[in-house]
Amino acid sequence: MSRMGTIDRRWFERVAGARLPGADQVLPRLSRAANHGRLWFATAAVLAAAGGPTARRAARRGVGALALASLTTNTVAKYATRRGRPVVDTVPLVRRLAKAPRTSSFPSGHSASAAAFAAGVALESTRYGALVAPAAAAVAFSRVYVGVHYPGDVLAGCVLGVAAAAATCYWWPPRPQPVHPLHTRAAAPTVRRGQGLVVVVNGGSGKGVPGRLPAQDHLRLLLPEAEIVELGPGEDLGELLDEAVARAGRLAGVLGVCGGDGTVNAACERAARAGLPVAVFPGGTLNHFALDAGVAAFEDTVHALEHGEAIRVDLARVHDGGGQNVAAFLNTFSVGFYPDLVRVREGLEDRIGKWPAGAIALLRVLRTATPLHLRVDGRPRVLWLLFAGNGHYRPDGLAPSYRPRLDEGLLDLRTVDAEVPLARVRLVVSALAGALRRSHVYRAERVRSVRLTGLESVNSLAYDGETAPAPDALVLDKEDRALTVYSPAEAQDELAQRARTATAALAAGATATRARRTP
Repeated sequence: MSRMGTIDRRWFERVAGARLPGADQVLPRLSRAANHGRLWFATAAVLAAAGGPTARRAARRGVGALALASLTTNTVAKYATRRGRPVVDTVPLVRRLAKAPRTSSFPSGHSASAAAFAAGVALESTRYGALVAPAAAAVAFSRVYVGVHYPGDVLAGCVLGVAAAAATCYWWPPRPQPVHPLHTRAAAPTVRRGQGLVVVVNGGSGKGVPGRLPAQDHLRLLLPEAEIVELGPGEDLGELLDEAVARAGRLAGVLGVCGGDGTVNAACERAARAGLPVAVFPGGTLNHFALDAGVAAFEDTVHALEHGEAIRVDLARVHDGGGQNVAAFLNTFSVGFYPDLVRVREGLEDRIGKWPAGAIALLRVLRTATPLHLRVDGRPRVLWLLFAGNGHYRPDGLAPSYRPRLDEGLLDLRTVDAEVPLARVRLVVSALAGALRRSHVYRAERVRSVRLTGLESVNSLAYDGETAPAPDALVLDKEDRALTVYSPAEAQDELAQRARTATAALAAGATATRARRTP
């Protein structure tokens, strides 16, 4: 027997002989709850439902790390070692599991999953990671306590789990905190209690305080003197925004918008023309622009309004061959299979939900996609995809997620070449290997403007989640610092958390009052 094996068995016997108050009732149940990752999937669901954008990112990364750790442990590591399980004679009957596992003891799959989930969550949020870590440590310890693993199995599982969480950063880098250190600050009117603020709400988002208070009610609690204008069934968003811009202009006030990126884009384009500052309240599913602007929650925007804190933001514009404005975008523009993906997704999402619809749409589009023949600044190109970001997106690659600066004055242009043999296969291999920058298929550059011609084969273009017909020629350029957008000057996590708690209390009180008044 090796020295390490001797030490492992000695520590196992010490744990088996230990008597911890209350542990015999708690740890076996906790160990069973973690079977097949059920405990962690439930935790991820709670984070996604009750938390904000950071909590949802933490939940997604935690589940992704868990899946990678579980796959590696159960399909590779266990079959490579085939270590026998401990002899449980010294473990009290009250602790033992009703059904002992039969797979290899090394490494501990439960420990790998627990460590992977906790580490994945912590990569996105140290606060949520600190909340999850004690449960993960308890699950790992419980595997020795109930007699199904040696301590070395558990330690190896924890190392493997942390490594799996770290590996997710290879393909999906965490969003850094803070994400807006390079923004240019701007002076903006101070708005208290919403006086002089006209807010257009694209309803149906359901974004509000805990308890799912609707967005419009949430705004009324935070900004009681603001004018809240809701988009009703059958109403035209553009007309409603035009009226709100005119009303805000007469008040010498501020335009507010609550909705997803498409709604925010439409409001900001009009605000730029009218010279109005904009207050963005994140009310969509992903809220890419709001997060890049530093307003992850309604309370962040309210704080910025009350203190007159804002930033400068570029607006990217799309013109046709004759110089006529086609669209504007705050986030991204693309031609290629992405517009088709958006169109297929929108046809399915009302029936099966946005995320499942997105997955099915991607599979369909990749199977049927055809290359695009066009000219980029006069050069003939055959592309699968052309992407342009309003500012430099991080990370580099096919899955950009955030921008540290919104007034850079440049477009982030990325293309996927279809002329290279086996272009799609090489692209996938390069992305998985982390060598995308050196791939001959993928090209990235930052430009002031770009001209696209020969678009006869391009049916549609996509911008900020919306689609539009594509003309035969396009010019993409920038309008520097066209917008003033309210954003807290510094990270306001603690302040926002206190404000959310207070708002939740107000909402609970309002609900209770309505209940008492109801016969």
